[in-house]
Amino acid sequence: KKVQIDFTVGRLFKKKIEDCSLLKLFCFLFLYRGAFSEVVLAEEKQTQRLVAVKCIPKQALEGKENSIENEIAVLRKIKHANIVSLEDIFESKSHLYLVMQLVSGGELFDRIVEKGFYTERDASKLIQQILDAVKYLHDMGIVHRDLKPENLLYDSMDEDSKIMISDFGLSKIEGSGSVMSTACGTPGYVAPEVLAQRPYSKAVDCWSIGVISYILLCGYPPFYDENDAKLFEQILKAEYEFDSPYWDDISDSAKDFIMHLMEKDPQKRYTCEQALQHPWISGDTALDKNIHESVSAQIRKNFAKSKWKQAFNATAVVRHMRRLQLGTSQEGPSQTTPSSPCPSKHIDRCFQLNQNAFNFLWGLKVSFFFATHFSNQDRHLRLRS
Repeated sequence: KKVQIDFTVGRLFKKKIEDCSLLKLFCFLFLYRGAFSEVVLAEEKQTQRLVAVKCIPKQALEGKENSIENEIAVLRKIKHANIVSLEDIFESKSHLYLVMQLVSGGELFDRIVEKGFYTERDASKLIQQILDAVKYLHDMGIVHRDLKPENLLYDSMDEDSKIMISDFGLSKIEGSGSVMSTACGTPGYVAPEVLAQRPYSKAVDCWSIGVISYILLCGYPPFYDENDAKLFEQILKAEYEFDSPYWDDISDSAKDFIMHLMEKDPQKRYTCEQALQHPWISGDTALDKNIHESVSAQIRKNFAKSKWKQAFNATAVVRHMRRLQLGTSQEGPSQTTPSSPCPSKHIDRCFQLNQNAFNFLWGLKVSFFFATHFSNQDRHLRLRS
């Protein structure tokens, strides 16, 4: 039967959504729990393609309908090689499901730390990709407003993997003559005009890219203080230094590039287009000297807020899940097949398989949790064999 579209986001859909259970379309393997949503690694049963499904309880969205409408409107509008894409949307009576492109290469800092060799040129290539993607957003009239290393993910585990921009929860579509003034973003990466609560523009993203560039070359943030008031004062005054010895081996061209992006006056600040034309990005001024030891040591020291996670290979995780399903236990192999739901007597077995997968993932230091948002009536979760 058809789902009653009683949620305001339904206005964004061009067609009615069939109330077909997602469990018929996807095999859900494990989950990450965030503050307001859960993200499940899922396999599309027909194609065996892996996707990430963001599960948002409608109850958590009460009073925030405009926010989720904005995020979906932005995601539906954009398509770029360096931006995580929205592939589909489903709605049930209790949840909104956003099917997202899966990126499995891990976070930006993790990859840098794991490298044995890292140079200015590597940083320059990363920033070039980010600038290209953000220029695309700006040309589309979209401001991200929360650019930071945690939202920069590698597409795959390949050595030459591209970088991807994620999390458009705070993004904004610029309207004709609209003025943005809402203070949002992550404190260490927000532009002075945001903290000053003055009207701002897409130039705030360019400031954030400058901060990211700074960190990529030394491993520590340009602004820091345990006291938020003092931190904000530093940012408002754009007070930062290229400290010795950490910047002694960094080129003047790199420093010039950063200073043009971390310009206090947004009218004088580089745009993405100008930054892409800077010789540190488009030319050959980025040095090839190995700065890995210094940068990785500072990243470990200054960004230890979250335990270092080994970037995971999602395909390997799925293979491991299947081996668990085919494995032998004291009670013999599971009789569960893709075409039949787990019988009641096998429910505990199914959840034990998920627990084994969880233990496997935890061994990789990947902080995921198996799905808990499914109601009891959905406990016929199918496991592929």
